[in-house]
Amino acid sequence: MWWGMAGKMRFLAWLMVAIVLFPGMTTTRHYAGQPTNSSSVGGGLQEPEAPEVMFELLWAGLELDVMGQLHLQDEELASTRPGHRLRLLLQHHVPSDLQGAERRLQQFQDLRTGPPLSPLDFENLLLTGLSCVYRLHKALEAEERGRWAQVFALLAQETLWDLCKGFCPQGQPPSLEPWASILDPFP
Repeated sequence: MWWGMAGKMRFLAWLMVAIVLFPGMTTTRHYAGQPTNSSSVGGGLQEPEAPEVMFELLWAGLELDVMGQLHLQDEELASTRPGHRLRLLLQHHVPSDLQGAERRLQQFQDLRTGPPLSPLDFENLLLTGLSCVYRLHKALEAEERGRWAQVFALLAQETLWDLCKGFCPQGQPPSLEPWASILDPFP
C-alpha cells in the first residue's frame, strides 16, 4: 500500500486526536442509571474533562519515563486540576505494558455489542490508544513494535465501532478498508 506503516500509524494517531478535538461528533450517550464499565474509576475521576481541556493537555506533550510511566511535559499544566486528573488516569487506569493493553483491548471488544461506552470508558479507550503510540515508538524490537502497532490499530477500530453505535446499519462495522493491512495479525 502507498502509505507505508509509519504513515498509517501517523494517520491513526491523528484520528484519535481528532476524536478528542470534536466533542459534538464524539460524545457517547450515557443513559441514566447505566453503570460505567470502568470498575476501577474512583475518587475525583467521575467525569471526563471537556475535550478542549484534554486536547490542551495532550497538545503540550507527554513523555515516557524509564519506568514506563507517561507524564505531561508542561509542568505548569501538570500542576492544574485537569493535569493531576490526567496523571492519575495515565498512571492508574491506562495499561503500561503490552499484556495489560491487550487485556484492555479484549475488554473493549467484549463491550462492542452493548450500548455505547460511558464517557469515562471512551476516554480510557482513547488514552489507551495514545499510550500505545508512545510505547510503539519506544519499543526496541521489531516484534514488540508490531504488537504495539496491532493493539493500537485495533483500539482505533474499537473507537470507530463505539462512535458508530446507533448510526451505522445494524451489524455492519464502520469502513476500515484503508487500514485493513495493519489490522491483520503480525507474524
